[in-house]
Amino acid sequence: MARVLIFRGMQEEQLRKLSMQQYLPLVKSRQRRTIKRMGLQYKALVQAIEQAKKEGSTGPIKTRCRPAVILPGWIGMKLAVHNGKEYKEFEIRPDMLGHRLGEFSYYAKLHVVHSAPGIRATRGSKFLAVK
Repeated sequence: MARVLIFRGMQEEQLRKLSMQQYLPLVKSRQRRTIKRMGLQYKALVQAIEQAKKEGSTGPIKTRCRPAVILPGWIGMKLAVHNGKEYKEFEIRPDMLGHRLGEFSYYAKLHVVHSAPGIRATRGSKFLAVK
């Protein structure tokens, strides 16, 4: 059975039709404040996404605006968010609404944990017989 994604009691089709004023009461206060203030980078990103929707482009939209809150009109769009070194590409899904773009483009790698050294990994292992 297919999984139906619901955000605050609304399905994906209903979410896409929401205007900004209808969406604001559905998010938490911190996200609501960010959306209302909408800095210059955020405005440029919103305009770029609207332009891409009109043109029907399928390629990812590159941005460095990591603190941008994901809006319902962006569902299905591909974004490439800069993590400080490169652009990480992902597609916006309904369960991402209300989160920030930077949450999906990690800027630090996790520590790599290695096991014990193997044969020929150390100077002492040169005396071991290879199986």
